[in-house]
Amino acid sequence: MSFVNLLPWREAARKQRQLKYLQQLGQVALLTFGVMFLLMWLVQAMTAGQQVRNGLLEAEIQQLDKKLYEIRLLNQKKKDLEQRLALIEQLQQRRNLGTQIFDQIAQTVPDGVFLTGMDKKANQLLLTGRSESNNRLSTLLRQVEQSSLFRQPLLEFIQADVEDQRGLSDFKMHMLILGAEPVAPPPETQGKGKKAKKAGAKS
Repeated sequence: MSFVNLLPWREAARKQRQLKYLQQLGQVALLTFGVMFLLMWLVQAMTAGQQVRNGLLEAEIQQLDKKLYEIRLLNQKKKDLEQRLALIEQLQQRRNLGTQIFDQIAQTVPDGVFLTGMDKKANQLLLTGRSESNNRLSTLLRQVEQSSLFRQPLLEFIQADVEDQRGLSDFKMHMLILGAEPVAPPPETQGKGKKAKKAGAKS
């Protein structure tokens, strides 16, 4: 019986299996590298896109901040103009305030009440005079309350004059004048006044 030597065939088959295994391993490695490269490319593309979007958002936010700042400036200018207009209107009203006070006093003081003095300080008016009776003063108080120019009448005192044969009583009355409140200067004027005071204090 003859013997066949199978070693060369087995060696060739083993080398072929090794070569096939290496080829499969290379294909897997190449596929893995391709997948990783694709994933990295996708991540980089997404990152770049997000950075572009972030840049656009930042630019829009800066534009909005700028517009908000301009709106605040406009609102401040509008407020300053309104304060100046209110100040001008108050000053114009005060130009005729003295005439209005005398005219209103003439309409408010009833018969039987005689004024001997009138003193104005800021928005307060002090009336001194004489009255024939307390009812006359009550009428004066009611008419002052109904006046369009005076408010909050306060009768400080009333005293009968025993030496007066006519029975007149001396009185003193306080009241407030509408529209005669102290006028506040505009914001810029206030700032200049504060700076001037600081400069004076330093000097």
